[in-house]
Amino acid sequence: MQHFNVLTRRAFLDRSFKIGMGVALSTLVDIPFVMKRALAEGSIGLNGKKLLFLFLRGANDGINSVIPIQDSAYNTDINPATGTVIRPNIAISKDGAADYSASGIAADFPQSSSVSTDPNFGTFYYPNGIRLGNGFAALHPGLKFLSPVYNSGDLALVHRVAYPKQSRSHFDSQNYWENGNPNNDLSKDGIFYRTMVQSGLAATSPLTGVSVQSALPLLLRGSAAAMTNLTDPTRYNLLGIPNNGPGNARSDSVLQAAAFYPFADKQNRELLSLQYKNMTDTLAIFAGIDFSETGNTFMDDANTDGDSVPYNLFPTTNAKNGGYAAHGNNTAKYVVDTGAYSLFTNLKAAALVLNKTDAIIAGTEIAGNAFDNHQNQGGATGTHANLLKRVGWAMYALRKYFLNYADKCTWNNLVIVTLSEFGRTSKQNTSAGTDHAEAGVMFLAGGPVQGYGKAGRTTGVFNCAGAVDPTTNPLAWTTGLSGSMFAISSNYLRRTTDYRSVLGKLIRDHLGASQNQLNAIIPGYVDSREKLQSGGTSTIDNTAIAGELGLI
Repeated sequence: MQHFNVLTRRAFLDRSFKIGMGVALSTLVDIPFVMKRALAEGSIGLNGKKLLFLFLRGANDGINSVIPIQDSAYNTDINPATGTVIRPNIAISKDGAADYSASGIAADFPQSSSVSTDPNFGTFYYPNGIRLGNGFAALHPGLKFLSPVYNSGDLALVHRVAYPKQSRSHFDSQNYWENGNPNNDLSKDGIFYRTMVQSGLAATSPLTGVSVQSALPLLLRGSAAAMTNLTDPTRYNLLGIPNNGPGNARSDSVLQAAAFYPFADKQNRELLSLQYKNMTDTLAIFAGIDFSETGNTFMDDANTDGDSVPYNLFPTTNAKNGGYAAHGNNTAKYVVDTGAYSLFTNLKAAALVLNKTDAIIAGTEIAGNAFDNHQNQGGATGTHANLLKRVGWAMYALRKYFLNYADKCTWNNLVIVTLSEFGRTSKQNTSAGTDHAEAGVMFLAGGPVQGYGKAGRTTGVFNCAGAVDPTTNPLAWTTGLSGSMFAISSNYLRRTTDYRSVLGKLIRDHLGASQNQLNAIIPGYVDSREKLQSGGTSTIDNTAIAGELGLI
């Protein structure tokens, strides 16, 4: 089966490309017939709720993202094998002026103006763990822009997330996160793809699930309907031809040549007609969206970070990157590293698709296994810090975009979720990096998220709090060299939440799937051994898990 990378330009819509479409679609005859009506149950796509995903490929180090800073094993206990602390080169230090044991308070948000009146003072000057106010955890300083999102109540930080019998292969584990079926190599369709099929809209709506990245991810891949992938939103025609004189002449010649090809009756099946209509409708929709760089005019509504100017929400050039241009091209005022521009181009496109169309799910990735930091990971600065800056600013910017520029998607109808295939080792390796491990962190943001201050909640941190007697609470975070950070093979953080429980909660209680639909979307929900909904001890690996959390 082939999937579309939709690459078209506006002028192409006015041309006679139906025959060209027939050529492209003739390869789809192996696709089973798509259902013609919406399913009777559930409200996916009908309740106005949407979801944006961001895959952090390469396995993000959750321990240095949402930091168990009050766990002595993180920053003071001595590794008996080396005679040094567990993370001698990459641990994030405490701020001596901050009381990390204080609880029930908002997260800190270090701003340049709080320590210096110099407008050129660095945006990421702060080198310490940012206190999250739950008496135990802290944020990596590269995630500082998550603090305002957290304090608004719109952020949930879910620690110790994994799945049973964890694979430490990037390829396998990314597949399992995407197909929603851990350790099942035969499952070849994605968890969000099955969600769209269950909605009943994949047969009638031109857009349901959209990715903006180099290729359609398994998350949205399946054999019953074609989801949409944009590799470059500014070159969106089937031939990948730019909208200029030579490009127009080339497209004309291709279409004229294609007009002479006859088509067998079997290729005029109803499915092909449906796919053709969906594709042409999609092209028309995209023609009305300005994906261009000149259209990237979305600004913060505040003087960001206590600066003298508001910042561009989607940094895609140096001039639009934080306060760089406003302060004499000072690189210390960047909000993201300059390698992040392609990500924010794609993220902007995904946001536009959700906001300007009826698409239900859209997303992108930080690609290239970027988080696979085996060497020179860095601490408060360095490779990992730069990657986290991208995550922090992305969620901050998306919140402001959907609050200030809402059209078909409001912040109160959106949830953003991150995925990453596994966590990293609790112990630093000999190359000042970390290796493949077990549990990691998921970030959830959005108006529906039940975080700090909502419904009387005193924290937006899940599964990373002070120790409680593990005999009465097997899910408690226990500290020290024999605690939670080393519960698996003396080097890995053990899971207490299955990623499918997080996604299942979002698919049912946010997007609107019925329980029966969710059971079909995520097979583990009907497996009594898994305990994905109610929690308990998974009999697959005898691990106590929480089941669904009160995230939304």
